[in-house]
Amino acid sequence: MSFFKKFFSKKKEEELDKGIEKTKTSFLTKMSKAIAGKSKVDIEVLDELEQVLISSDVGLDTTIKIIDRIEARVERDKYINTSELNSILRDEIVQLLSENNTVDLTGYDPPGESMPSIILVVGVNGVGKTTTIGKIANQYVKQGRKVVLGAGDTFRAAAVDQLGIWAERVGCEFFNKGMHTDPAAVAYETVKYAIDNDCDVAIIDTAGRLHTKKHLMSELTKIKRSIGKKMASAPHEVLLVLDATTGQNAIEQATHFTNATEVTALALTKLDGTAKGGVAIGISDQFKVPIKYLGVGEGIDQIQIFNKRAFVDSLFKDHQNFAK
Repeated sequence: MSFFKKFFSKKKEEELDKGIEKTKTSFLTKMSKAIAGKSKVDIEVLDELEQVLISSDVGLDTTIKIIDRIEARVERDKYINTSELNSILRDEIVQLLSENNTVDLTGYDPPGESMPSIILVVGVNGVGKTTTIGKIANQYVKQGRKVVLGAGDTFRAAAVDQLGIWAERVGCEFFNKGMHTDPAAVAYETVKYAIDNDCDVAIIDTAGRLHTKKHLMSELTKIKRSIGKKMASAPHEVLLVLDATTGQNAIEQATHFTNATEVTALALTKLDGTAKGGVAIGISDQFKVPIKYLGVGEGIDQIQIFNKRAFVDSLFKDHQNFAK
């Protein structure tokens, strides 16, 4: 049994299949129409494929890269059956993800080499940021790690309370200074709390700031600087949470956030509620930032570490599971 098979359990595989069912159904339906009645991959088929990828929210730039790769293979091999297209497309997407810093992780290992490990979580309102924090904290707690959640979203009504509920639910520590306090001060004191109380991981929430508001984006720099004053190596990870249901708007958000701060990892939420899961491929390619987590359902355990081969295999797997 391969390492991949051992790590990616049957339960996780089924959960991922269900989580991206809408994306997969839409994608495979479009693919079937694109190659209907065609026996070989030619310019016409490639043009159709280009439209399939773009309409699946892969993004124009990434789509062109993929089409160029397949064109090169067609030119080299001279004749490729349309029956081979799924396999070729799958391999090229996996290779593209491999080139874009998307590393397959083997577990929920805290980032950074020192403890406590400090994770700063950013993203706009409504993307599932607080829920994602709770789910990640739950995974760490299940490993026996001591976790503290820092309530740095001090502007949105009930944000502090929501994070506190998650902390209680997963059984971890919770640090807050209430509403309308300085987020940078909350971040600083959360790190201090984590150090003083021998925590393994501190996950700090931030306001769901609008990416079009420059003064709010600049606050991220202030928060990072504040964290660094208490712990020079921190934050060890800046996790950007994006909502897959927003499709190309998620790419726009990623553009603004990566310009505003050094994003080191991505979490893509609500995959189970959209046919736009192809955006994961475009985001990884465009920003060279690894996708780390996928939200595939509302349950507390319905979060997965992103595995590029598993994601692409699931995307191309038809309902009879004949594609391997």
